[in-house]
Amino acid sequence: MADKTNTNPDRILRKSEVLARTGLSRTSMYRLAQEGQFPRPLKLGPRASGWLESEVSAWMDRKAAERDAGQGVAA
Repeated sequence: MADKTNTNPDRILRKSEVLARTGLSRTSMYRLAQEGQFPRPLKLGPRASGWLESEVSAWMDRKAAERDAGQGVAA
């Protein structure tokens, strides 16, 4: 019988979807990940990487919370 403890499995997002969701450029996304300010990609194969949807969503939630607390960068 299958384990039913994880009823909402995490999706792996490819780069194009992460960029579309976050509005970041490719360069900014990788720079932020290198600086520890954005989720690091998972290596899926020799030429493939992906990001956990939950980690990207949590990053977006933190950015919104920073904005709401008045700590975000003014546009």
